[in-house]
Amino acid sequence: MDKTSYTNLAKAWEFVEDHAYARQHETLAGIRVQAEEAGLNQGSAAQAEFLRMLAVMTRSASVITVGSGSVVEILQLLDALDGSGQLTAVDSSSQGIAFIRRMFLALADAMQTTLRAVNAPVSVFLPRLNGADYDLIVVSGDAANYADTFAQAPRLLKPHGVIVFCDMLAFDDEAANGGVLNPADRSEKATAMRQLLDTVEADDRFDSALTAIGTGMLVAVKR
Repeated sequence: MDKTSYTNLAKAWEFVEDHAYARQHETLAGIRVQAEEAGLNQGSAAQAEFLRMLAVMTRSASVITVGSGSVVEILQLLDALDGSGQLTAVDSSSQGIAFIRRMFLALADAMQTTLRAVNAPVSVFLPRLNGADYDLIVVSGDAANYADTFAQAPRLLKPHGVIVFCDMLAFDDEAANGGVLNPADRSEKATAMRQLLDTVEADDRFDSALTAIGTGMLVAVKR
């Protein structure tokens, strides 16, 4: 690909993001504003929309989100569950989990989906869950979340279950200096994402693909 092609791809990313943002319904847009005003940065609209579609494609009934201060993504996943199944949100951030709990409380009477919000490190909470019980796991947030969650994924996921790692390019980290794209960026998140990519791709229990959706997503399917 030549330089013009890469420039066009950058413009295409912007178009897709703007299109996904415009498609968000009024409730979702309102939650985004509330979350950002509460200091919880919300990620790519196209990424959240893709996660919803992935949950629909895999007919997910049981979903875990890890370190997801992105309530927009959680709402998109809840929409995919279509009023059934269960969604467990795990976050070690008290601010993030408090917002998610308030949102779950407001939604509880309007749906049959079982909602659970847990304020705990993933290394402590995930080992307590039943094995082979989950269709989809979505990971974001602090660097430590990724390796700890992947360590539990083979046990937690059903056959053909999916784990998605968001921000694989480490653009959202406050200490980022170009993220994974910049070899000189040795920040904790960028370093962790490089190691995670090697680890997941080398694991013969999963088929995986790195995509440029949002700030980079690694999608891995349990064999």
